[in-house]
Amino acid sequence: MKVVELRNGIGAGTLQDAQWVKARASDGLNECVELAEVGESIAVRNSRDPEGPALIFTRSELAAFVDGASKGEFSAMTV
Repeated sequence: MKVVELRNGIGAGTLQDAQWVKARASDGLNECVELAEVGESIAVRNSRDPEGPALIFTRSELAAFVDGASKGEFSAMTV
């Protein structure tokens, strides 16, 4: 596996060994975000631009986001 320096905005296409996961609720038009484990971090990319930039989060950062989303803290942004 090629060692890549992880940083926000890294091209998702450079994360060659990443196994991207899309939510089952995705609409089939590739309008979803995808996540992949990359070492100890989690990468997030836009499924409409799979070679585009990826955001890199720690597991605790992503857990805090998922917790907030599950409590509806971001629901107003999805309407």
